[in-house]
Amino acid sequence: MNARFDQAIDAFREVVDAPMATFFASCVRCGLCAEACLFYTETQDPRFTPIHKLEPLRRFWEQYCTVMGRVERWLGLSKPLDLEELTAWGPLVYDACTLCARCSMACPAGNDIVGMVRKMREGMSLAGVAPEDLVGATQRAITVGSPMGIKTETLMAQIRAQERETGLHIPLNQANVEYMVLLSSMEIIQFPEIIGALARIFQHVGATWTISTDAFEATNSGIQLGVSDLAREILLRVVNAAERLRVKTVISPECGHAFTALRWEGPNLIGRRYTFEVLHILEVLAGFQREGRLHLKQRDKDARPLSFHDPCQIARRGGVLEEPRVLLHAISEDFRELPDNRAYSWCCGGGGGVSSIERAEPLRARVFRKKLSQIEELGVHTLVTACANCHIIIEDGVEFYQVKVDVVGLTEMVAEHLDEQAARVRVGDKS
Repeated sequence: MNARFDQAIDAFREVVDAPMATFFASCVRCGLCAEACLFYTETQDPRFTPIHKLEPLRRFWEQYCTVMGRVERWLGLSKPLDLEELTAWGPLVYDACTLCARCSMACPAGNDIVGMVRKMREGMSLAGVAPEDLVGATQRAITVGSPMGIKTETLMAQIRAQERETGLHIPLNQANVEYMVLLSSMEIIQFPEIIGALARIFQHVGATWTISTDAFEATNSGIQLGVSDLAREILLRVVNAAERLRVKTVISPECGHAFTALRWEGPNLIGRRYTFEVLHILEVLAGFQREGRLHLKQRDKDARPLSFHDPCQIARRGGVLEEPRVLLHAISEDFRELPDNRAYSWCCGGGGGVSSIERAEPLRARVFRKKLSQIEELGVHTLVTACANCHIIIEDGVEFYQVKVDVVGLTEMVAEHLDEQAARVRVGDKS
């Protein structure tokens, strides 16, 4: 038998635990998870039903972990798993799943379907059937420090450009500060203005902060690939830098899976608690406003009709639901909610590593119709989000369908509406 397939079977054997056995035993094939998955709703292809994507893992559980299944396997009455079948399932598990967890919310039995997909990816990766694009991104993250191959020199060039643009100093490798800011590769390359926006905001509220040149990348492609050892190695780079600089809080940027990896997966991956707090940038900004430190223009609000796209990992899986709305109501005159918002938001179609997989592009464009239908139903032409990956995917989608929609990052939007005069007056009152 193929050695890689043996590794996959060993991985399945490790991840199949009591909760997973309960999940499989309690699944009644009701189909509700299908209606929660945009890959199924937009294609009506039964292969894209979330529970069907787990069929090889379910069969492994049945054949190796149940008494009847073991007997049938021993008697040759059940079809054994093989590498060919795992290879055939690769596009279902990687290309047609963004790990958005909407299916998990819909399951009446409370089955963590997306958690099982994550565990299935662990075995698929060891079997060598993970997409080459995602494998390459993870290898670059390990060897270079960024899934897009961004080196410190590129970061420094963008920082210098933002310092010239804002006239503000951007602190690097500063110890004993309040915040260590992480960035995603997408932000550094596509949206470097977020660096300047952060500099303006921290200057405005009087907070101390820094960027570590040893650990500036937040994206953890090891989580998306499904290899815990690699995810741990990528994460430790951030943890070690934060502990070395003795920062109080590490800020996850506008990147969904970075937040999931650092905030929720991280302590389990490294096997201990952090010595620092982890917050998403939206949590930090909303906190500044709640404390009366963030002064936003009241007479010059954004007059455009606009709405907010809730990134799956930040909202549904991360619980950051009201913070963006607090900020948007403070800077917008005409904020409107998309249908199925907050925890029930529909995915953009590019999460979970799907945006990195070239072969998945036609399917990704097709399923974007779900998000597009929400936008068109509401009738807005400006969509705000808080995930750089969502930002790119939505821009690609509206361009593909030739629809006029501007996509805006929320952090940059907040920086544009800072009321410096009000901040100076408030400081003067206290002095």
